[in-house]
Amino acid sequence: MTQEIDIADPVRTRAILERYGLNAKKSLGQNFLTRPQILKDIVAAADISEEDDVIEVGPGIGALTEQLARHAHHVLAFEIDENLLDVLDETLDPYKNVTIINADILKVNLPKVVAENLDGKHTLKVVANLPYYITTPILKGLLQSPLPLDQIVVMMQKEVADRLNAVPGTKPYGSLSVAVQLDMNVDIEFDVPKEAFMPRPKVDSAIVKLTHREPREVQPYSKDAFYKTVHGCFAHRRKTLWNNLMGIYGKEEDTKARLTAVLEKLDIKPGVRPERLTVDDFVRLTNELD
Repeated sequence: MTQEIDIADPVRTRAILERYGLNAKKSLGQNFLTRPQILKDIVAAADISEEDDVIEVGPGIGALTEQLARHAHHVLAFEIDENLLDVLDETLDPYKNVTIINADILKVNLPKVVAENLDGKHTLKVVANLPYYITTPILKGLLQSPLPLDQIVVMMQKEVADRLNAVPGTKPYGSLSVAVQLDMNVDIEFDVPKEAFMPRPKVDSAIVKLTHREPREVQPYSKDAFYKTVHGCFAHRRKTLWNNLMGIYGKEEDTKARLTAVLEKLDIKPGVRPERLTVDDFVRLTNELD
């Protein structure tokens, strides 16, 4: 069932691109990984087996898809670039457990598409090499999705990976850190050097695994309100928490009085920077304000 030479082999990758007259599109964040062992390590990090159905974002020419298909029950891959559909038909022809959807994953009704293409009887995982320019919206969309995702294992820009894993009081810590860490454990599995790609990007990448953490003692009454509060508090990183909160709720005197009372109750100083607050601090703050 396997190809004699992996799609990610640099010689085969170049041959595929030349045969179809393809160039990586910067507008779609396309970079082709040409080290098969790294792809195999990604599949191993996700612990993919025949018990798993996998959602992939941006299969490109099918290099990671191929490795996933060799282990998973089924792979459902979303490819936005129409020019790659014929390529994928060829490269993934040996794998009958792959479905390609020509669509932007940010614009589809993901639960509906999953229900139409997967049997719902297998563990659902996300494994993908995320385009740098839409890593954050895709992650947020997946985390807010009602789908029963067991885990998410994705390649992203190392700088973004560091933000996901950041702790309070550090420079990388921000709204993305808080939003992800609310429900997920973040583990950076390994780094991927820029030399592993064709064409070579300007930065290194990292493989990040997100798994569900034990439920927090205090949960936000509303996830939407929580994300709104967190985003607003980090809207201007150089401003104090107080100034950012006024940017969210207004500067009326009764609003200021309410904000003052809430911060005193939670023992949070108005002059603190948002990056000093823990995830639990943001949960309590949201629950008191919304």
